[in-house]
Amino acid sequence: MSEFRKGWRALTAALIGTACGASPLPFNVLPLVMGPIHQQYGWDFAAIAGGVTIFGIMASLLAPLFGALTDRYGVRRVAILSLVAFIIVFASFWFVPGTEGGWFLFWAALGLIGIGSTPVTWSRAVAMWFSANRGLALGIMLIGTSIAAIVVPKVAVAAIAAGGWRLAFPVVSLFPLLIALPITLAWFREPRPEERPASVADASGRLIGLTIGEAMRSYRFWVLLVSILLIALAYGGAHIHMAQIVALHGFTPDDAASVLGVVALGILAGRVLVGLLFDRIWAPAVAFPAMLLPAIAAYLLMGHSAALGTVMAGGFLLGFAAGAESDVIAFLAARYFGMASYGAIYGALYMPFGIGSAISPILYGIVRDRTGNYDAMLMAAMIMFAAGGALLLLLGRYPVLEARYGDAG
Repeated sequence: MSEFRKGWRALTAALIGTACGASPLPFNVLPLVMGPIHQQYGWDFAAIAGGVTIFGIMASLLAPLFGALTDRYGVRRVAILSLVAFIIVFASFWFVPGTEGGWFLFWAALGLIGIGSTPVTWSRAVAMWFSANRGLALGIMLIGTSIAAIVVPKVAVAAIAAGGWRLAFPVVSLFPLLIALPITLAWFREPRPEERPASVADASGRLIGLTIGEAMRSYRFWVLLVSILLIALAYGGAHIHMAQIVALHGFTPDDAASVLGVVALGILAGRVLVGLLFDRIWAPAVAFPAMLLPAIAAYLLMGHSAALGTVMAGGFLLGFAAGAESDVIAFLAARYFGMASYGAIYGALYMPFGIGSAISPILYGIVRDRTGNYDAMLMAAMIMFAAGGALLLLLGRYPVLEARYGDAG
């Protein structure tokens, strides 16, 4: 509990920053403006959705760079500057020109600056404040995306009703401007050397861990990278296409909304429960069965005649895995590679997660277009979930790491 007494302000700021950053906000606004944009300009839905794919891939490719900046200059500077840049660019979508090229350009600009306001940045400070309770603290931080999923769509719908789809962007930008930025300025910082837990730094306060080069020469880095990519490819499209999966079972849009709500509950449960267990049990032994749950979910979602309760169970298990996967990246990056170059290492591991999540909806869509259902992709997802979880068992014991000079503390 002493860790929470010392680090609760930074954790609160990270939670709010995660909720108001580029990780959840674009993905909670885009689904609501797609219809109005299509009606106004006649663009294909694939083209409209392509904006967030461009954003996701560009942001993921830049994740290692932004992570390295947090290692060099400290997480507070990067978080504040990135949050300000995100507010400006996201609000400026009010000025998007009525061309597909202009639409893509704005999303590309968001991708250039957005990754610095995601958990790539916030998690470094949390992992430095917390050691014994790191899994739980990271799970609490990641609840921010669930909070955004509950609150932001309602605000965006009201903004669209009041002033059209363009108004949704500057209105939603008020969340980071009026809530996240002031709290970040007031509370968000890394611990000073004398405040760092023993497993994070040595007696003189120097950070413990590998450099990014040493991490990339380790087999563990590549095991984690492949595992993350497989799970992201399996999950991302299932979430995006969930409403269509529900419809293929013969249920209404209201039922689909209910299932999506259950998915959100699963994400919330996965983040907190798995994070709590990570602090007490060897993490891969927790992550492997957690990744078997969505394999079961994919089986439950196959076909076209399952009962609504079965589909909801599949949605919950799928969401649970998504929550667990976010914890896996942050926790295992810190536990196996340490904090000396955590930002760069986490960013490099976030890259396959972001790219896989961006590509996955396209794969699900191709299978649906060619076969009329998602069964073949869901079967492939079963294999990828199981393989991705099993790979984590190859990571072995937590290593004993040494301190490094020249950290940003």
